[in-house]
Amino acid sequence: MELIIGNKNYSSWSMRAWVMLYENGIGFKDNEQQLFSAQFYGEIAKHSGAGKVPVLVDGDVAVWDSLAICEYISEQHLDGKGWPEDARERAVARAVSAEMHSGFIALRNECPMNCRAKRTIVLSQAAKADIARIDEIWARQMEKHTGDKDWLFGTFSVADAMYIPVVMRFVTYGIEVSEQSMRYINRVLASSSVVAWLAAAAEDNTIIPEDEAGEEA
Repeated sequence: MELIIGNKNYSSWSMRAWVMLYENGIGFKDNEQQLFSAQFYGEIAKHSGAGKVPVLVDGDVAVWDSLAICEYISEQHLDGKGWPEDARERAVARAVSAEMHSGFIALRNECPMNCRAKRTIVLSQAAKADIARIDEIWARQMEKHTGDKDWLFGTFSVADAMYIPVVMRFVTYGIEVSEQSMRYINRVLASSSVVAWLAAAAEDNTIIPEDEAGEEA
């Protein structure tokens, strides 16, 4: 399989699909492209008309949305184990993943992912509300799965892939969260997939001005 992604320092949607593959030990070719370059758009156009990353190419199948890619990986390569086994837990995992996929717009706009940076930023009330809701989700799941592996549903799932880039944002901008949510952040930062992603992001000196929000901390 081949995964076409943008710069690891900035591309949060790319990170979701990438960690889903890496954390589950699934082999793939990492095709990283410079965001917004002519080559970037040309590479994507070979497989998708959406003009966005990530794009997963698996033989003659191309999937071009992060959540759809995670679903595909779960179905085709994990025998459905990308989601919790329990039907009720699976429903909640899908709900919080969909909430991340379609929501938290203020947080995304005001706090772009920037893995290399440490920044301070003045947040709007809408962004603060997004943060409070995410903290609520993480804390609830950590409380429910105390004693497990500190992933949102005990073991790594699509839901974690969806929320890991938010952890990156919280670290970059010094966002304060509850003690339970901090457990989750620490678990994410210690994971092999995130360690590998951050190491690669640190080697890329590309600057994308529109994603350099806030002031240096």
